[in-house]
Amino acid sequence: QVQLVESGGGLVQAGGSLRLSCAASGRSLSIYRAGWFRQAPEKGRERVAVVYWSSGITYYTDSVKGRFTISRDVAKNTVSLQMNSLKPEDTAVYYCAAHLSGGTDWGSWGQGTQVTISS
Repeated sequence: QVQLVESGGGLVQAGGSLRLSCAASGRSLSIYRAGWFRQAPEKGRERVAVVYWSSGITYYTDSVKGRFTISRDVAKNTVSLQMNSLKPEDTAVYYCAAHLSGGTDWGSWGQGTQVTISS
C-alpha cells in the first residue's frame, strides 16, 4: 500500500504559475511510473503528465506541452508538476497517481488538490 499526499494547489490569474508536489510513502515502495491527472467540473478524468520512475522519460497531453513540466525525485519519492502560462481551461482538481512495480495500473491515488485559474 502506498500513500500519496499532494500539495501546492490554489488560485492564480491566467498566465501565472503553480507548482504541485506529491509525496509517496509506504512499505517496500517501488514505483514504476507516476503521473498527474485532472478532472474539471462535469468532465472526465484526464491524464496530464507521466514520468517513468527509473528512466525519467516523460509524457504530456497535447494541451499542456511546453507549459507543464513533470519531474521526480527518486531519493525522496516525490513527483512534482510545474505549471506555467496557466489558462482558465486548466482549472480542475489535480490528482497524483502511481503505478507500482508489479501492481495495478494507476492503483494508487492522492486526495486531489484544487487548481483554479481566473481570467
